[in-house]
Amino acid sequence: MFEILPWGARRELETLRREMDRLWEGFFGERRGLEPEVWAPALDLSETKDKLIVKAELPGVDPKDVDVSLTGNVLTIKGEKKEEKEEKEENYHTIERRYGSFMRSIRLPVEVEEDKIEASYKKGVLKIVLPKSEKAKPKGIKIKVE
Repeated sequence: MFEILPWGARRELETLRREMDRLWEGFFGERRGLEPEVWAPALDLSETKDKLIVKAELPGVDPKDVDVSLTGNVLTIKGEKKEEKEEKEENYHTIERRYGSFMRSIRLPVEVEEDKIEASYKKGVLKIVLPKSEKAKPKGIKIKVE
């Protein structure tokens, strides 16, 4: 037999079913390791009149283990966050920090002067300053008054 449900109740049951499916997939997916989490640094890209600035969070990463490259207008940051090894025996209860290789690429919105790019690392943040090419800088246009 068919059961008649009010429209709102049918929607609530469907929402509940989807939420339960999501919970079960998350629980069993993590346990089986079906979808390993990939560690990648968070990036900010900002722009001024003369330059682009990229900041990447790289806490715990040795700057010697980071490589920055530019191909065309794609900036790539790659490297490795190495796991700290200690001599004493430790029994972990929770492990949330991520380790391993990473790579982030970001398409730059304008052309930059490749030979004038500067990179610095301070307090776990990599800062890359990319001067805009002369073609990319905004040009003022004078208006003739007649």
